[in-house]
Amino acid sequence: MRPRILIISPAIAADRNGNWQTAWRWSGFLRAGFDVEVARQWDGRPADAMIALHARRSAEAIERFAAAGGPVAVVLTGTDLYRDIRDDASARRSLELAKRLVVLQERGADELPEHLRARTETIFQSARTLSPGTPRARSFDLLLVGHLRAEKDPLTALRALQRLRTDEPPFDRLRLLHAGSDRDPQTGEAFRRAAAEDPRVRLLGPLSHARTRQMIRRGRVLLLPSLMEGGANVLIEAVTAGIPVLGSRIPGSVGMLGAGYDGWFEAGDDAGLAALIARCQREPAFLQHLRAQCALRAPLFDPAAERAAVRRLAHNLVSSDTAPAPAGSTARRNTERP
Repeated sequence: MRPRILIISPAIAADRNGNWQTAWRWSGFLRAGFDVEVARQWDGRPADAMIALHARRSAEAIERFAAAGGPVAVVLTGTDLYRDIRDDASARRSLELAKRLVVLQERGADELPEHLRARTETIFQSARTLSPGTPRARSFDLLLVGHLRAEKDPLTALRALQRLRTDEPPFDRLRLLHAGSDRDPQTGEAFRRAAAEDPRVRLLGPLSHARTRQMIRRGRVLLLPSLMEGGANVLIEAVTAGIPVLGSRIPGSVGMLGAGYDGWFEAGDDAGLAALIARCQREPAFLQHLRAQCALRAPLFDPAAERAAVRRLAHNLVSSDTAPAPAGSTARRNTERP
């Protein structure tokens, strides 16, 4: 019998966000050797191990499964690392219950208590490499991908564009393309108002993953002004399509592209972002320099490497030396390796 792995994800396909993409991609990696289910909660059916995304939002499932003797790996998101584990007891409890902790970029473990770091590993997410598309000749397209919510700080991108006036060439050729839904009413209203007043702002709404990737490969620059990230999928999708990133200097993004990357601005600094946008548009050599820096990091985001790491994590969970589930529990231990 093949071991059964349960992946707990608070996000579902309809959410079209990075957490769902991670859960779905990892389930595909594991299907060759395991029976895999992706669910929002544990329904009590037997499973050999659980991989749970989000320490706080998956806390109930983690608590119940661990209490039944099942081994759990917790994958830490940006809100886990940079907010919840500081002030939420259930998130901290999830860390203690986990046999393995997973961070998605090389600075994530810095946020954890010292006694938990030995059980923590870094798994970089991945994306299939795409060749850069042909950018639109009449415009310089800035890409903003993701649902509008406070943690992503999309208003910094909007303010940066507004600093680059339409009556000052070449800034009249800029376009800010947003793909994603409106999760915060005030931010959504600000973007709708900006789109009505400035033809450079284009609201594309939620797109399929495939259409989003095609949009990215035809853009000039991805904007990532987030206040917190655990390891942004969209950054990887840009880098693996040859598109440079202008991002806020936060640990979750610096842990992906490195402290020496020249496309960082301080979080919330719309003037700093505007200066970088202007330099990218006016100086093709600088844009190419950023592209080359991103290309040096691209091997970290190779699907084969992520697949091997996820499979190794699952094997380690199901063959661990943890105590078996107590009699009468509904978790199941199985040490057979596929």
